[in-house]
Order: sequence, then structure tokens, then C-alpha cells
Amino acid sequence: MHRARRGQRGQSAARHPLVMARVPLEQAYPGLEFRRRTRSWWARLLGQPAECAHLETDVHWMALLAPDRLYLRGKGRWVREPARPEVSLCRECLLRVTQPELAAHDGRIVAFEPDPGNFSQYFFVDAADFEAAGLIPEVAAAIERRLTAARETCAECSLPARWLWFSRADVASLDDVGHIAAAPGTRFCHSHGAEAFCAMLGRIPEANLLYVNLPYGEAGAYLWI
Repeated sequence: MHRARRGQRGQSAARHPLVMARVPLEQAYPGLEFRRRTRSWWARLLGQPAECAHLETDVHWMALLAPDRLYLRGKGRWVREPARPEVSLCRECLLRVTQPELAAHDGRIVAFEPDPGNFSQYFFVDAADFEAAGLIPEVAAAIERRLTAARETCAECSLPARWLWFSRADVASLDDVGHIAAAPGTRFCHSHGAEAFCAMLGRIPEANLLYVNLPYGEAGAYLWI
């Protein structure tokens, strides 16, 4: 099925990362505390990401954040340089990193709420990469039409809307072209879009996400598999 190919993260990528300029861990994630064992030279040699300190005792909610890396059909590509390292984070730490980043991103975003009991990746893909990500043409075209700038304001304030948020009630499946094309969704500004995104993750009681990234480019979508 085409959905099984979308954004899948190659297992070998973590073991054989590309060599490029990297932001030091402390600079990339100020204020976060990481487990000492996962910061050892042996962990770095094996390509294992650092883990936040909360994962020492609580592993019911965790996500691998690759903020500056895009994985398409198992192949990785840097979208920013220098790149921040991939890290495993609990929900609290993930939201602490992602919310200000999402609020600061000035591009247009269509975001789909995932099935909380049936998703392992939640990732952003720029519209220019839809085909490479494996989206079927009809789905890609429907999302691209919804990304077209509209003269609408945020549902929570008077600022211009740059997010279009689809709840599960709006679009239950990424294969549902009809609802992607026609469902009204909810329009948000950057800040309220980031709040809706993080509030949704906050309502999910358990998760083990193998890949989460941050937005890049001018317009794209948050997809899930």
C-alpha cells in the first residue's frame, strides 16, 4: 500500500549518519537534561540518540525527534544546516521543544490529527516533496489546494490564518481525498496552530513515535503513519 511508504525512517540511517556540521546537544536543546549513559562515547559510536532524563523512569510516552532531518522512503536528507542531533524525548520535553518552533515557523501548514492508537510516525513534508514521500497524486493535489493562501483569520484571534487543522472528525484517513478536499477544518495563526498541535499530543495517553520532525520550507503538511 502507498501509505506504508510515506516518510518511513530507514533503520540504517541512525547507524550510519551523514557527516555534516552539527549543533552541540546543550546548544540545540537548552534546558533539557539527558541521561548520562546515552551521552557516552559508546552510545555516540553506535549512533544512539541521547535520551531525556525523564525516560530513565517513564517510557510510556516517547518520541524520536529529528528536527532537521527529512526521511523519505527510508532515505534521509538534511533540511537545515548546521543540524541539531536526533534525540529521544518524553512528551513533556518534546512539547517544550516543538511548540516554540511551530509558532515561529512562518510557512503554511495543513496538519492532520493522527489515530492515537495506531500511529508510529508524525512528520512534516513540504509540498515540493509530496511525490518523493509517496503520496498518491490525488491526495497530494488535494492537500496542495488546501495550502493555497486564503484570506481568513485565526479561529482564536484576529491574526491571519496560516494553519489548517483537521481533527479526526474532519479527516479520519489520509486516503480520504474527498474529506481532505472539502472538510472545513479549523484555521489558526502560527501560535494557536502550535497550541492545537501540542494540545492534541497532550491528550494521547501513550505513544512510541519512531520519527517526528519540524517544519521546513514555505508550505507543507503534517502526516502520520
